[in-house]
Amino acid sequence: MTNPVSSAPSFLALFIVFSLHQLSRGQFLQGPSYSKFVVNATEMPIEDYYDYIIVGGGTAGCPLAATLSENFRVLVLERGGLPYTSPDLMSQDGFLATLTETDAYDSPVQTFTSEDGVANARGRVLGGSSAVNAGFYSRADKDFYEKSGMKWDLHIVNQSYEWVERAVVFRPELQNWQSAVREGLLEAGVHPYRGFSLDHQMGTKIGGSTFDSTGRRHSAADLLAYAKAVNIRVAVHASVERILLDPTSSPSRSKQSAIGVVYRDRIGLYHYAMVWENGEVILSAGAIGTPQLLLLSGIGPRPYLSSWGIPVVHHLPYVGQFLYDNPRNGISIVSPISLEHSLIQVVGITNLGAYIEAASNIVPFQSPARSVFIRAPTLPFYLTVATLMEKIIGPLSIGSLQLASTDIRVNPLVRFNYFADPVDLERCVSGMRKVGDVLRSRPMEEFKFREWFGNREFRFVGPALPGNRSSDAQMADFCRRTVSTIWHYHGGCAMGKVVDGDHRVLGIDSLRVVDGSIFSISPGTNPQATLMMLGRYFGIKMTKDRMR
Repeated sequence: MTNPVSSAPSFLALFIVFSLHQLSRGQFLQGPSYSKFVVNATEMPIEDYYDYIIVGGGTAGCPLAATLSENFRVLVLERGGLPYTSPDLMSQDGFLATLTETDAYDSPVQTFTSEDGVANARGRVLGGSSAVNAGFYSRADKDFYEKSGMKWDLHIVNQSYEWVERAVVFRPELQNWQSAVREGLLEAGVHPYRGFSLDHQMGTKIGGSTFDSTGRRHSAADLLAYAKAVNIRVAVHASVERILLDPTSSPSRSKQSAIGVVYRDRIGLYHYAMVWENGEVILSAGAIGTPQLLLLSGIGPRPYLSSWGIPVVHHLPYVGQFLYDNPRNGISIVSPISLEHSLIQVVGITNLGAYIEAASNIVPFQSPARSVFIRAPTLPFYLTVATLMEKIIGPLSIGSLQLASTDIRVNPLVRFNYFADPVDLERCVSGMRKVGDVLRSRPMEEFKFREWFGNREFRFVGPALPGNRSSDAQMADFCRRTVSTIWHYHGGCAMGKVVDGDHRVLGIDSLRVVDGSIFSISPGTNPQATLMMLGRYFGIKMTKDRMR
């Protein structure tokens, strides 16, 4: 088991890595086209019927709903609110404010600290984590398709990616820090140079972004614009509390069947969403929300559910198990030259089991407490901070999820067991050594300060890399001490253990899972492209299967 890491330094690192000044508040944009079929859950009927009920209007749920609505009546139940009502959330410059200005039940981001002591976050808004992340877009690596446990039709995979990309993906324009990182990666041997590419390819490349040229965010919620409006209803501030199973099931039947869900609106009223014959309930609540809802619905390990006093509906021992999170490690420096705000745009895909990424930020400097000896500045003063970070592939270290409460709004207890598998630690060491190689490259010279006697040195914010980077022990210690998250957790409803190859929950009819909780590995440098593709892909597959 890894040593716990204090959550306070982790949040400090978050400020250092992604600090962005706030936008002036006020109205940002008028509602998008999909707003005409989005309603507050308080306006929903107490009971209604649909072909498909999708729990979670997130990265996979929105494209899935849009696709199914082409032929069927669909309900999306999203626990959060609307993205376009938040200026910070809709802007690249508001990234930090969105992640840090949070509350227990209503903010677009729900923060939590894992049992490892690492600060983390979940999206709680229409669009899910695609509406609050750093915007990097890159398709899955080829190994993902081979190891995912699914049988993929790669022609439909590519069509699904293209469907997503037409709506929400843009080519970023590199400025000084991202350009220097690109050149530094190439000098450090991360070859070849791929230019701008949405594909996962070894070498250095510019990836796609879900921020457009004005800095406005796009997300999976935008994919609802593809929906057939007369066939879809999206209810926000709808907290699904339980999956409903057929009460007429008996021991003579081999399986129970999902018939609907019960959800609560913002003022505490309960609503029942039911499916018609041949309809289905689809869980797209993510790697934390989906296993949590299964457990609270009585689907999970019998002894564990009984210990919580939850009636056991179906014994399924691996719900909440095989949970993973890709650790992030990195360094931050103060820059002597002005830097732009940039989230992840350039990536180095190495053959070391690690990906190298970068961000740059303008950090408002807070003066000391007011003093009669210090004249308050008439203009704000800003520091510029640049970050290099690495994410390992996989990972191999296995975590788990347990309930913290029977209240669906309370985040479960999660433990990711970062670096429990020694291969993960070796990959981190290799990745951070490559970060060191980039720091030694010529393009990085302009980010050093001139010191006494003409020397030029970096000024680090937070831990610097060990002086002896050839020491495995020192580098491993650095990885353990500085571990944080890149918010790419996945698993908890592993394929073959909780769901079958068609995403059906084992032992339960009319109940599927379509989200990252089924993944046992992270798909490439960032999962959001693959999750949006998955929603579209599986919507096509379900439609074809049903209409045969």
